[in-house]
Amino acid sequence: MANILVIGCGNIGFRLASALTRDGHCVTALKRTPLAVPAPFALVLGDIAQPSTFSSLPANYDLVILVLSASGRNAEQYRALYQAGLNNVLNHFAAAGVAPPCLMVSSTSVYGQNGGEWVDEDSPTQPASATAEWLVKAEQRLWQAGPHNCVVRFSGIYGPGRDWLLRRAAAGEAIQRDPPSFTNRIHQDDCLAVLLFLIGKMLGGTELDKCYLASDNDPAPLWDVMVWIAAQFGYPPPKALPPAIGVAQNKRCSNARLNALGYRWRYPSYRDGYLPPYSA
Repeated sequence: MANILVIGCGNIGFRLASALTRDGHCVTALKRTPLAVPAPFALVLGDIAQPSTFSSLPANYDLVILVLSASGRNAEQYRALYQAGLNNVLNHFAAAGVAPPCLMVSSTSVYGQNGGEWVDEDSPTQPASATAEWLVKAEQRLWQAGPHNCVVRFSGIYGPGRDWLLRRAAAGEAIQRDPPSFTNRIHQDDCLAVLLFLIGKMLGGTELDKCYLASDNDPAPLWDVMVWIAAQFGYPPPKALPPAIGVAQNKRCSNARLNALGYRWRYPSYRDGYLPPYSA
């Protein structure tokens, strides 16, 4: 069994560390703040943006998983985490003369394309925000640090506790219908399953690509998704905004590379994930 460090222990990080522990791995998780519930794994409290966090942290890990979450949505908070923090992580291992393979969660926000086109791992990153720019720089820094390091880009995460779209549907918000505005999503259970899948491949010696795009099989127009949600949850049907020319249509995320590797989706479409009771 492997000695694994999980950096970031929010909802997905906690579930990941717990699952790896159940699988028999020796897991240490690094988190900024204490957990509200007991952990079945070793927990170290610290902020990776502070070099002192690493003064007593070992370096003999077989695998490092970064499930980072900035403390806010502004560029400086992203810089502190994805530049200073990531550099501190990588420098900690470099100083010890080791380079354990790393798997880092990123986001499809690195793609700024908004004409409804398809994007995949080979599409150019065109970040449209300062926060996304820091994600792109973090990905590049991670790849430079080691040939076996891997990035997984999650699209919009949904699931119980992440009900932003449900609240929009319940409020009867008017929706762009023509031209379509495409949406990309991944259920939080698939986030966990994708990470476990890739970790299994890495520990098993599979030579992975440097990047995988993790988004479900159905990058559907927002109008279609909202009509579905309204019907399933008993909300009023959405109202359509007037047709417009030149409005943003977002992009469509291809998961072909991840599927070819053998991943099987728990929630392949929004029709599988947006079902009542949503909080179950």
